[in-house]
Amino acid sequence: MQDAFRIGEVAKRADVSVDTVRYYERQGLLPIAPRTGAGYRVFTSEAIDRVLFIKQAQEIGFSLNEIRALVVNNGISDCRRIHDLLNIKLDEVDARLKRIRSFRGKLAHYLAECQEVLTRLGNAADCPVVEEIAHTELRSSKSKKAAA
Repeated sequence: MQDAFRIGEVAKRADVSVDTVRYYERQGLLPIAPRTGAGYRVFTSEAIDRVLFIKQAQEIGFSLNEIRALVVNNGISDCRRIHDLLNIKLDEVDARLKRIRSFRGKLAHYLAECQEVLTRLGNAADCPVVEEIAHTELRSSKSKKAAA
Protein backbone atom coordinates (compact mmCIF):
# COMPACT_ATOMS: atom_id res chain seq x y z
CA MET A 1 0.00 0.00 0.00
CA GLN A 2 1.87 3.10 -1.22
CA ASP A 3 -0.56 5.65 0.19
CA ALA A 4 -0.42 4.39 3.78
CA PHE A 5 -0.19 6.50 6.91
CA ARG A 6 -0.12 5.41 10.52
CA ILE A 7 -2.48 7.15 12.90
CA GLY A 8 0.23 9.46 14.27
CA GLU A 9 1.05 10.74 10.80
CA VAL A 10 -2.65 11.34 10.03
CA ALA A 11 -2.99 13.26 13.30
CA LYS A 12 0.13 15.32 12.62
CA ARG A 13 -0.82 16.20 9.04
CA ALA A 14 -4.36 17.17 10.09
CA ASP A 15 -3.16 18.98 13.23
CA VAL A 16 -5.33 16.95 15.61
CA SER A 17 -4.56 14.47 18.36
CA VAL A 18 -4.30 10.74 17.81
CA ASP A 19 -7.29 10.41 20.16
CA THR A 20 -9.31 12.63 17.82
CA VAL A 21 -8.56 10.38 14.86
CA ARG A 22 -9.57 7.32 16.92
CA TYR A 23 -12.76 9.10 18.02
CA TYR A 24 -13.70 10.04 14.47
CA GLU A 25 -13.17 6.44 13.41
CA ARG A 26 -15.35 5.13 16.29
CA GLN A 27 -18.06 7.67 15.43
CA GLY A 28 -18.16 6.55 11.80
CA LEU A 29 -16.75 9.84 10.49
CA LEU A 30 -13.75 7.97 9.13
CA PRO A 31 -13.87 4.53 7.55
CA ILE A 32 -12.49 1.76 9.77
CA ALA A 33 -8.81 1.62 8.94
CA PRO A 34 -7.29 -1.74 8.04
CA ARG A 35 -4.51 -2.90 10.33
CA THR A 36 -1.05 -4.19 9.69
CA GLY A 37 0.12 -7.58 10.91
CA ALA A 38 1.49 -5.76 13.95
CA GLY A 39 -1.93 -4.21 14.65
CA TYR A 40 -1.22 -0.66 13.49
CA ARG A 41 -4.02 1.25 11.78
CA VAL A 42 -3.22 2.21 8.20
CA PHE A 43 -4.98 5.21 6.67
CA THR A 44 -4.97 6.69 3.17
CA SER A 45 -4.48 10.33 2.25
CA GLU A 46 -8.28 10.54 1.91
CA ALA A 47 -8.51 10.07 5.68
CA ILE A 48 -6.30 13.12 6.17
CA ASP A 49 -8.50 15.11 3.79
CA ARG A 50 -11.59 13.91 5.66
CA VAL A 51 -10.19 14.98 9.06
CA LEU A 52 -9.31 18.38 7.63
CA PHE A 53 -12.85 18.70 6.24
CA ILE A 54 -14.34 17.71 9.62
CA LYS A 55 -12.26 20.35 11.39
CA GLN A 56 -13.26 23.03 8.90
CA ALA A 57 -16.93 22.08 9.11
CA GLN A 58 -16.80 22.23 12.92
CA GLU A 59 -15.18 25.67 12.77
CA ILE A 60 -18.16 27.04 10.87
CA GLY A 61 -20.69 25.47 13.18
CA PHE A 62 -21.49 21.99 11.93
CA SER A 63 -22.11 19.40 14.63
CA LEU A 64 -20.50 15.97 14.31
CA ASN A 65 -23.91 14.47 13.54
CA GLU A 66 -24.37 16.98 10.70
CA ILE A 67 -20.87 16.25 9.43
CA ARG A 68 -21.61 12.53 9.53
CA ALA A 69 -24.63 13.16 7.32
CA LEU A 70 -22.34 14.87 4.83
CA VAL A 71 -19.46 12.39 4.78
CA VAL A 72 -21.25 9.07 5.09
CA ASN A 73 -22.57 8.18 1.66
CA ASN A 74 -25.96 6.53 1.95
CA GLY A 75 -26.90 7.00 -1.68
CA ILE A 76 -28.96 9.39 -3.73
CA SER A 77 -31.91 9.34 -1.31
CA ASP A 78 -29.89 11.46 1.10
CA CYS A 79 -29.33 14.19 -1.46
CA ARG A 80 -32.44 16.17 -0.44
CA ARG A 81 -31.55 15.96 3.27
CA ILE A 82 -27.97 17.07 2.59
CA HIS A 83 -29.20 19.86 0.33
CA ASP A 84 -31.49 21.14 3.10
CA LEU A 85 -28.74 20.86 5.73
CA LEU A 86 -26.30 22.80 3.56
CA ASN A 87 -28.94 25.45 2.87
CA ILE A 88 -29.57 25.90 6.62
CA LYS A 89 -25.85 26.12 7.34
CA LEU A 90 -25.31 28.70 4.60
CA ASP A 91 -28.09 30.81 6.13
CA GLU A 92 -26.43 30.49 9.56
CA VAL A 93 -23.03 31.47 8.14
CA ASP A 94 -24.58 34.46 6.34
CA ALA A 95 -26.22 35.60 9.59
CA ARG A 96 -22.92 35.22 11.46
CA LEU A 97 -21.11 37.20 8.75
CA LYS A 98 -23.71 39.96 9.04
CA ARG A 99 -23.11 40.18 12.81
CA ILE A 100 -19.34 40.19 12.25
CA ARG A 101 -19.61 42.98 9.66
CA SER A 102 -21.76 45.00 12.06
CA PHE A 103 -19.26 44.53 14.86
CA ARG A 104 -16.41 45.43 12.51
CA GLY A 105 -18.20 48.68 11.73
CA LYS A 106 -18.48 49.41 15.45
CA LEU A 107 -14.76 48.74 15.93
CA ALA A 108 -13.88 50.99 12.98
CA HIS A 109 -16.06 53.73 14.52
CA TYR A 110 -14.25 53.36 17.86
CA LEU A 111 -10.87 53.46 16.12
CA ALA A 112 -11.80 56.66 14.30
CA GLU A 113 -12.94 58.24 17.59
CA CYS A 114 -9.65 57.33 19.25
CA GLN A 115 -7.65 58.65 16.32
CA GLU A 116 -9.54 61.95 16.31
CA VAL A 117 -9.03 62.48 20.07
CA LEU A 118 -5.36 61.49 19.92
CA THR A 119 -4.79 63.86 17.00
CA ARG A 120 -6.49 66.73 18.85
CA LEU A 121 -5.30 66.15 22.40
CA GLY A 122 -2.34 63.77 22.21
CA ASN A 123 -1.58 60.77 24.40
CA ALA A 124 -2.85 62.41 27.59
CA ALA A 125 -6.45 62.34 26.36
CA ASP A 126 -9.15 60.29 28.05
CA CYS A 127 -10.35 57.54 25.79
CA PRO A 128 -13.86 58.24 24.45
CA VAL A 129 -14.33 54.56 23.63
CA VAL A 130 -13.94 53.51 27.28
CA GLU A 131 -16.49 56.13 28.29
CA GLU A 132 -18.93 55.07 25.54
CA ILE A 133 -18.64 51.39 26.43
CA ALA A 134 -19.04 52.16 30.14
CA HIS A 135 -22.20 54.19 29.45
CA THR A 136 -23.58 51.43 27.22
CA GLU A 137 -23.03 48.87 29.98
CA LEU A 138 -24.56 51.20 32.56
CA ARG A 139 -27.67 51.75 30.38
CA SER A 140 -27.95 48.00 29.78
CA SER A 141 -27.69 47.28 33.49
CA LYS A 142 -30.37 49.86 34.36
CA SER A 143 -32.79 48.55 31.72
CA LYS A 144 -32.33 44.96 33.02
CA LYS A 145 -33.12 46.12 36.57
CA ALA A 146 -36.18 48.08 35.39
CA ALA A 147 -37.45 45.01 33.50
CA ALA A 148 -37.13 42.81 36.61
